[in-house]
Amino acid sequence: MQARVPYGAGMQYTLRKVPRAVDATLRRRAQREAKSLNEVALEALAAGAGIGSAAAKFHDLDSLAGTWREDSEFDKALTQQDRVDAGLWK
Repeated sequence: MQARVPYGAGMQYTLRKVPRAVDATLRRRAQREAKSLNEVALEALAAGAGIGSAAAKFHDLDSLAGTWREDSEFDKALTQQDRVDAGLWK
């Protein structure tokens, strides 16, 4: 019979076939941040799952959202870019 561990007490995982690049990156980060490999791996898992303080937040284009304005000159430039020069496609 298995011993029951309360869910909140933490779960134990065994990961296999960790790619070398992932292993090397996690180990470098652990050394750079003076943390254990376990801590760094847990942070990476949390970030990948989109939870925790390590979760990646992307704001790359936030400042552009909702700022589009119609511009006939821009539309004209795009139309010219869409033209295909038949002589170049022989």
